[in-house]
Amino acid sequence: MDAMTRRSFLSLSIRLTAVMGLGAKAIPAMAESLAQMARGGAPALWLQGQSCSGCSISLLNSDPIGPDQLLTQYLSLAFHQTLSGATGEMAVQVVDRTIAQGGYFLIVEGAVPAAMPRACFFGEEAFADQLARAARKATAVLCVGSCATSGGIPAAQNNPTGAIGVPAFLAQQGIGTPRISIPGCPAHPDWVVGTIAHVLKFGLPPLDELGQPQAFFKRTIHEQCPRFPDYERENFASTFGAEGCLFKLGCAGPITKADCTLRQWNGGTNDCIRAGAPCIGCARDGFAAQADFPFHTKTGPAQSEARS
Repeated sequence: MDAMTRRSFLSLSIRLTAVMGLGAKAIPAMAESLAQMARGGAPALWLQGQSCSGCSISLLNSDPIGPDQLLTQYLSLAFHQTLSGATGEMAVQVVDRTIAQGGYFLIVEGAVPAAMPRACFFGEEAFADQLARAARKATAVLCVGSCATSGGIPAAQNNPTGAIGVPAFLAQQGIGTPRISIPGCPAHPDWVVGTIAHVLKFGLPPLDELGQPQAFFKRTIHEQCPRFPDYERENFASTFGAEGCLFKLGCAGPITKADCTLRQWNGGTNDCIRAGAPCIGCARDGFAAQADFPFHTKTGPAQSEARS
């Protein structure tokens, strides 16, 4: 492994250790975990249900570990429907062989079409059946993105497929494989890489009641918002792109737990609120399936009584 790669995973280990609340003494262990991943110690099978592949694209924006390093050095990725070169019967054989061997991290992107199994197939097998098969042989299941965690956009109102999240589906099937939910539309690459690294070296990270890593999803966007002082001063923006708190423009930051405003996206370039757009709550449970999608509506006693 060259010097640049060593600097990359050391830099990432410091950042992940800090944000996951492990303390400075855990930095060497986190670095060793990333090194273990680099030695192919994290075999992964990535399956996709009802999704737009947005979480896959987000993963390719990993930093400081680049996508080429992540996919060829840090993850022993057996198969990925979007990124793998294998197609047709060869792809089916790769997946079947991986499932038969077991002992992998099953990473699932996308919702499960519970009411319309034929809406999503892999080869000649319904995705729901493939998922159940793969989950039983996995070390752990990582549900990546809001479609996988709670149905996401496929589960929005008037959806004919009966889309549900992976945790709900596995519970219905009585499958008890440890699972971790990493919401977001899309999920941040740090959330995925950091979770896998933690599982390798320390076991399952502390999870909240939804099975989400508390290190990333403990505090609301609102609590960490750079515009929070405007909220306290009741200085609210009246138009998009204006200065002031975005709450009255439908910001869902007060009801969404994630660290987007601190971590930022695209290599730490920006996030929704810093770009002048309100948070639409893509990391909250039931995103898109809620009646108030895509924006949070502020309601007081008068509005609530009127609605009832």
